[in-house]
Amino acid sequence: MARITLEELGGLGEEEDEEAAAEEEGDEEGEGARAQLFAHWEAVASAHRVSLPRDMAGPIAQMTRRGRLREPVPYAALARQDEGEEAAYEERQYPAGKWACVTKGEPMYEQSISMSFMKLMRYICKENSIGCYLGMTVPVLNEIHLTKEGTKLAHEVLTAFYLPAVFQQDPPIPTDPEIHITERAPLRVITRVFYGMTTEETILREISLFWELLGSTDTVLRETYIVATYENPSIPQRRNEIWFIRRVE
Repeated sequence: MARITLEELGGLGEEEDEEAAAEEEGDEEGEGARAQLFAHWEAVASAHRVSLPRDMAGPIAQMTRRGRLREPVPYAALARQDEGEEAAYEERQYPAGKWACVTKGEPMYEQSISMSFMKLMRYICKENSIGCYLGMTVPVLNEIHLTKEGTKLAHEVLTAFYLPAVFQQDPPIPTDPEIHITERAPLRVITRVFYGMTTEETILREISLFWELLGSTDTVLRETYIVATYENPSIPQRRNEIWFIRRVE
């Protein structure tokens, strides 16, 4: 069964952040705050037609409490095409680096990324060889593929979490055998920001709009794309990006 999505995990408002900290102290008031926090996320998960297991209460509280400390994935900006006062798109170069990756192939895109990030969340919080919280980085990437017809997303989605700089040389080993630490090659991408929910429908629409903006070109892949997620659902118009991947010359 599908679980809570990545987008639910970036953090909550100040009130919920304080509740998570109170729960950490272990008093009666903290227990109530923990239950309230879990109920909040359970409702968010339900809106996405996914279920939230009880054993996620601890990791959710921990990531909520620490959610504001987020390390950006490093990159170099190469070029920018403006559209009015905002960037229409930006070209970037990402260096090689170590990522924790999970691949799922559920019937719905939201289900695949939900199940994958639930595993990554446990890895980030404690289920690793050093038994401690590793820290959060953004964005988290979801690598997607179009079907042969190009009208739908393939079921298989790879979700990738960039390991914080302190762990790049010696990554903690996941206890979950489905999580693989991978050295990903340098990546050159053209990125465009969009806001709101990430579903198969919205992703396909954003890909189409981006192609209209770029025009005809053979310098980027047509079958593989990346959805980069930055923010949590407490922000109504949260930031995401579609990445077009430059072909390796």
